[in-house]
Amino acid sequence: MGSTVAAHEGADASAAVSSAAVSPAAAVPQLPGIDVSSYQGDLTWSSIAPYIDFSYTKATEGTYYTNADFANQYDGPYDAGIIRGAYHFAIPNNSTGAAQADYFIAHGGGWSSDGKTLPGALDIEYNPYGAECYGLSQSSMVSWIKAFVNEYAAKEKAYPVIYSTTDWWTTCTGNSSAFSSEDPLWVANYTASGGGTLPNGWGYYTFSAASRHSGSRSARARSSSSVRAGTRVPGSAGASAIVVMVLYP
Repeated sequence: MGSTVAAHEGADASAAVSSAAVSPAAAVPQLPGIDVSSYQGDLTWSSIAPYIDFSYTKATEGTYYTNADFANQYDGPYDAGIIRGAYHFAIPNNSTGAAQADYFIAHGGGWSSDGKTLPGALDIEYNPYGAECYGLSQSSMVSWIKAFVNEYAAKEKAYPVIYSTTDWWTTCTGNSSAFSSEDPLWVANYTASGGGTLPNGWGYYTFSAASRHSGSRSARARSSSSVRAGTRVPGSAGASAIVVMVLYP
């Protein structure tokens, strides 16, 4: 995740938009985690497990790519007692949001209520292959994300996490607040403390991508019970549990 962020937002990337900046409480205990992709290859999870409590693994991109190392990177953490999740890199000009949600689910992105599996995450950010917003208008981008979210929620009975940056979200969705009541936010910000300024509607972030470490990102969560509970089930009352994660180099 965040493979395009540094190139677009650089080392001074706190976005100046009219949303409130939110910082985690300093006294909140936090737990470490990482996200990985094929860039990291085959990993020895028995050696990693003592240092982290959760991990997210890239499963798919568009409707044309699956991670060749997914079995090791997704089943490995689970077998080692680590809470795990999968993410999908969105390519909105490749196919519909619903089609990409189905592709993600079919290739490892599903959710389980086993207490060890996080809801799938939608990585929606700068286009690495062309126009920043994939040639979509702001309203069309919101519709595309809604199609992905609704399809995933209908099939998996849990809303997906949305990973993005405030700058991209503002530019490409018009700073839409349409998802803040259902989808946990994973905000990418490599410079601002506490996640920086958040996209419209989200009063807190569930994950914060703030730095890189050996090609992956290391994170901290409030508690393992909060990580497990960080799922909003369609039709349930209340918002997603707040899981504060702050990343360190």
